Amino acid sequence: MATPTVVLVPVWGTGHLMSLLEAGKWLVGRAGRAISLTVLVMRPPTEQLAAEVEGHVRREEGSGLDVRFVHLPAVEPPTDYAGIEEFVSRFVQMHAPHVQAAISSSASLVAAVVLDFFCTTFIDVCRDLAVPAYVYFTSNAATLALMLRLPALHEEVTVEFEEMEGAVDMPGLPPVPPSSLPTPVMDKKNPNYTWFVYHGRRFAEADGIIVNTAAELERSTLAAIADGRCTPGVRPPTVYPVGPVISFASPPDPEQPHECVRWLDAQPPASVSLLCFGSQGFFAAPQVHEIARGLERSGHRFLWVLRGPSAPGAMRPTDANLAELLPEGFLERTKDRGLVWPTWAPQREILAHAAVGGFVTHGGWNSTLESLWHGVPLAPWPLYAEQHLNAFILVAAMGVAVAMKVDRKRDNFVEAAELERAVRELMGGGEEGRKAREKAMEMKAACRNAVEEGGSSDSALRRLAEQLYKGAVVSTSK
Repeated sequence: MATPTVVLVPVWGTGHLMSLLEAGKWLVGRAGRAISLTVLVMRPPTEQLAAEVEGHVRREEGSGLDVRFVHLPAVEPPTDYAGIEEFVSRFVQMHAPHVQAAISSSASLVAAVVLDFFCTTFIDVCRDLAVPAYVYFTSNAATLALMLRLPALHEEVTVEFEEMEGAVDMPGLPPVPPSSLPTPVMDKKNPNYTWFVYHGRRFAEADGIIVNTAAELERSTLAAIADGRCTPGVRPPTVYPVGPVISFASPPDPEQPHECVRWLDAQPPASVSLLCFGSQGFFAAPQVHEIARGLERSGHRFLWVLRGPSAPGAMRPTDANLAELLPEGFLERTKDRGLVWPTWAPQREILAHAAVGGFVTHGGWNSTLESLWHGVPLAPWPLYAEQHLNAFILVAAMGVAVAMKVDRKRDNFVEAAELERAVRELMGGGEEGRKAREKAMEMKAACRNAVEEGGSSDSALRRLAEQLYKGAVVSTSK
């Protein structure tokens, strides 16, 4: 019998593509039987993103693993859209005929299709082809629970969430303030919101949902999903928590450490706060000045990855012009205890360094998992997507973070005094910081145990692999 294949359908963002690919490789590794991977690659909407995806594909093709990449024909991206969630969802939807053709012409038996969570329109393609469809959810169980709950919540809350009385009822979580909801659900009249409700409804139709979390990190939320409390009147989907999905494929070269790592080598243990805001995070000069004042007054050591605004038509930040962005004299005054790094930095490697004691972060889920993997407590500064909800759960549900007041109405502005307070708390101040540090170390152990042989995530992957293999055998014997 030919080796069955699992078809992965990622979107192009690094946090989506690499996370799904890594999860796919883990799945194949734990299958106990021969299963290959086929990855359907959509051409991204910009040349910059296309070049990044090409780079990832070339590296994976050279790794010697049984992964086959199929490049789908390019489609013309939509031009009339209200935001990124609508754009991605519609752009993805336009690929449906190409996805159908690629799956139906596969030389291998297709055991299942695993879709990025923006690709739920392809569940119909899978149904037409009688192939099991799974959703891969790159974020946490809390955001998954919200999206599953959203179709019912839409009916229950008739006003905008900001206008409702009290907190949002989210099973498995403390009462969620409306101000902590993800950006796409803050305006019900916006197509981004409509798409989120749509995806949430489609999730319940999948054969299963693979989520990048560990059972130990979000036990009560996962229980709420399994019990059907997030999907009233609808059969809850089977959820496989398989995280933290983190790639450590290329270890750093000890002979040629990155300049940031060399700087950290000269700092005392747990003395440095890292400030880094993800692949799309940058600030204008007024906010940069507030950060600089807050760091200077905090008295603590810092490594600040500071990026400049993106070029017209691009999504990624540019390298920062420090002379233009920073207050006069700041670098000179802080040169003995701070490093401002104006371009890309190896975040995972930095978080692994013994000198790093805290992480001021946008709170993207991949960054959060990297921080917890290394036992580093956080001070979340949410900027977009689901990051406001992440910040809430990190503080209120998981206890691994120090709260920071972010003015959402002023484009997530943070005052210098607030950053100063949060950094002091994170790096040693009071009770809140001490508890966050302790809890982060507990989560470090939980994350590592989960992916060990026999751990909760390892077991979930093996259950999933068994399910997929059964699907392949059934479809073969039809």
